[in-house]
Amino acid sequence: MHEMSYIMRLAALAIEVAQENNAKRVRSIEVEVGKTSGVMPYYLHKYYPEATKGTLLEGSELVCVEVPVKALCEECNKEYLPSKENRYLCPHCGGRKAHIIAGKSVELKNVTIDD
Repeated sequence: MHEMSYIMRLAALAIEVAQENNAKRVRSIEVEVGKTSGVMPYYLHKYYPEATKGTLLEGSELVCVEVPVKALCEECNKEYLPSKENRYLCPHCGGRKAHIIAGKSVELKNVTIDD
């Protein structure tokens, strides 16, 4: 149930952004959820109404965008999307050494406010 702590943190950040922009109401917030973050968008949506109750975000829409895993090959320095089909090896050079550069985090990307 760590999604509840994530959505509480994301809601707090979105409220901060809204307040900095003198918003009276927030229409939506957009969150990027990395494929390997361990966070399930279903539960973010489930807990969102409770996390936003009585705040500027109450009644707003939560938009979750799933971010695929992207790796950077340490052998040829090219980016790629690891997949089971290529046994998670670099498709450019067949290299085995890489590090993940996207798809691990959960981030607030946008807050849409009403004018």
